[in-house]
Amino acid sequence: MSVLCYNKGCGQRFDPESNPEDACTYHPGVPVFHDALKGWSCCKRRTTDFSDFLSIVGCTKGPHNSVKPLEPVKPDVKVSGEKKELEDLKPRFNEYVIQAPKPLEFIQRPSSDEPLVEIQRKVAPSLSQALEKLRLAGDEQPEEKDEDGGEVKTGTTCKNGGCSKTYNGPKTDEEMCSYHPGVPIFHEGMKYWSCCKRKTSDFNSFLSQEGCNKGSHQWRKDTGKKVAPCRFDWHQTGSQVTMSIYAKNSNPELCSVEANSVSLKIHLNFEGDKEFELKMNLWGVIDISKSVVNMMAAKVEVVMKKAEPMTWARLDLPPPKPEPTNEKTENQDGERVIA
Repeated sequence: MSVLCYNKGCGQRFDPESNPEDACTYHPGVPVFHDALKGWSCCKRRTTDFSDFLSIVGCTKGPHNSVKPLEPVKPDVKVSGEKKELEDLKPRFNEYVIQAPKPLEFIQRPSSDEPLVEIQRKVAPSLSQALEKLRLAGDEQPEEKDEDGGEVKTGTTCKNGGCSKTYNGPKTDEEMCSYHPGVPIFHEGMKYWSCCKRKTSDFNSFLSQEGCNKGSHQWRKDTGKKVAPCRFDWHQTGSQVTMSIYAKNSNPELCSVEANSVSLKIHLNFEGDKEFELKMNLWGVIDISKSVVNMMAAKVEVVMKKAEPMTWARLDLPPPKPEPTNEKTENQDGERVIA
């Protein structure tokens, strides 16, 4: 019976009785994320695309490993011979993140259906210079032929987010692909996908999360416009919220950031043919006239002015939970029952 290999960068199944010393190709190091670049500490290859990062071939040979790494264990702390819960030792400044925003006493929360308005943009000189260099370099290079029309090579990794399956012939297409349609998010030490938000602090647990959608495998990248994931995070002060999207060399002419008082819609075109889209309802209320979008070579910053000086518990407002409804129906005897 085959078992799963837990070596980093492998994720394949193998037969324990047939496990030679060079059966597995894996990464002995740890994942590194810095300045929008992603890679492994054991090799020098870096990329800005998360799918490309997951498909980086291992740099070390060895046997497969069937031992699952242990989850981090919360320590028990003894005080005067008695155990004290770890929750009691958490910093007090985190205690304000306990509830959703309440309606203002005199100002009602605006409707999210209000028309969206383009937020004013500022293009940094660094971005203008980077785009000009790319344009000049593109004029000098000859056009490359598209080679994606050929057959899929054996060993090609599925391009769907969260899927680590490889192509092993036409039979592989008959398998169902379990993937994440959203984008990976890394914020305050937590790692999760935007489509299901199962948060974890352990990178191996994040990579092993089963996809929340089912579909067909994607062996080739789109040859036209590519909807690409972008890492983003946010921070706040007493008067504003800043959202940083790590999209390199965004084209200002093809980008748009629109908002109303409580909603945000982002469309970015970056690195020539990649696109990133995001829509959300904001946790608080913003003043659009005093907000600004700063476009730089390495990232795009959306600086939103708070309509009131209050602390936001999170960036987006979660959708309201549907309330259970008690419907009265009749059974076969004609009696009134509550469903």
